[in-house]
Amino acid sequence: MTRFPTAAHLISWAGLGPRNDESAGKRRSTRMRKGAPWLKTTLIQCAWAAARTKGSYLQAQFHRLRSRRGAKKAIGAVAASILTAAYHMLKNGTLYQDLGADYFDGRAKTNQVLRLVGRLQNLGFAVQITPLQMPA
Repeated sequence: MTRFPTAAHLISWAGLGPRNDESAGKRRSTRMRKGAPWLKTTLIQCAWAAARTKGSYLQAQFHRLRSRRGAKKAIGAVAASILTAAYHMLKNGTLYQDLGADYFDGRAKTNQVLRLVGRLQNLGFAVQITPLQMPA
């Protein structure tokens, strides 16, 4: 893995990186570029399978991105995540540890609470938040 200094270099070589093609404020093509067709095709197929694995980080990532960007863009991001994990496993000799389906929920819980309270207030509701008491 010494040929690629970082995982981003490997993703770029594989053609899985997001394209940011803009000129004079106009957004042009966001299509993935060509690159390592055998690797890219395999990773995309693996990403479709991983997106259907129940209770996994990759499924949560797919559903989170699909709602905003669409299924194909989300699959490209999942494939890039798989390649990033493979890069680090091969470079460092570590094992894969899934972050879990609730990773994104716990990451920015306070921001999510504030956003949802704001939405309810915009709908005309008075909201008061009290945390639940967890049983000991």
